[in-house]
Amino acid sequence: MKIAFVGKGGSGKTTLSSLFVAYLADAGLPVLAIDADINQHLAVALGATEEEALAWPTLGDNMALIKEYLRGDNPRIPDAASMIKTTPPGRGSRLVRPFEDNPVFAACFRQLGGVRLGVTGQFDEDDLGVKCYHSKVGAAELLLNHMVDVDGEYVVMDMTAGADAFASGLFTRFDVTFLVCEPTVRSVGVYRQYADYARDFGVRLVVVGNKVTDVEDVEFLQEQVGSALLGWLSASGHVRAAERGTARPIAELEPVNLSTLASMRSTVDAEQRDWARYQRQAVEFHLRNAAAWAGADLAAQVDPEFVLSPEVKV
Repeated sequence: MKIAFVGKGGSGKTTLSSLFVAYLADAGLPVLAIDADINQHLAVALGATEEEALAWPTLGDNMALIKEYLRGDNPRIPDAASMIKTTPPGRGSRLVRPFEDNPVFAACFRQLGGVRLGVTGQFDEDDLGVKCYHSKVGAAELLLNHMVDVDGEYVVMDMTAGADAFASGLFTRFDVTFLVCEPTVRSVGVYRQYADYARDFGVRLVVVGNKVTDVEDVEFLQEQVGSALLGWLSASGHVRAAERGTARPIAELEPVNLSTLASMRSTVDAEQRDWARYQRQAVEFHLRNAAAWAGADLAAQVDPEFVLSPEVKV
């Protein structure tokens, strides 16, 4: 399953995604996590030191390798330079499984607390006035477009804040999107915006409340988001300790908060992916990008007879 965490800036996306990733890993489940937030904090939230996080290899710095590897011998893609973030796989493309060994994972991912972790990379001074952050997130989008995951495997992405994910087709790459929502008008506003944009694309959007302190907070969220609210995390000494740099075992999280993580996992496990729609949406957004800015000739990269699925030979 592929899972995204989104929400207003400061709502606790990274906190929730790191807790969920740690919860899955503690259960002995295979987890691949990607930090695609412009503020790269997931490695530290999962227990890395600041020095280790700064030294982490990045997907953004390895875009050329990623393109060259994924294009394989697809006859529709003459060279790596012609690939863009939305280029879909076709016959001849190299597909990847999230826990295999390959040059991309060797270059871009490392193990941390039982989790295979990759990061898109910091937005640094050399990028100012030259690039948008999607130039880095595009590496993750390409990887997800070519990734075949199967039952019992979890791919979790901590996304950029707000509705910025809609700047590409990345928002359609997930089986469940958890929107982290504080009990505030502004945070609920981001939920409504996201729900509005996602409605026509079959996105499974689930709200998880955060920073809930009392019954009034719960009632506010229930009133504002209704049945979309799965559960919430209340004030947590465990989380505060982590924010002070003291990592604790996930089993020591407060029981009420562990219960919410359990509900999140159950929600994810209950989903079934429609592989045909998954491929169709990848093609749709590639064609949109080709028409809008990348060049209409890139529409020829689409292989109309190819559908990504576990049955395709990797």
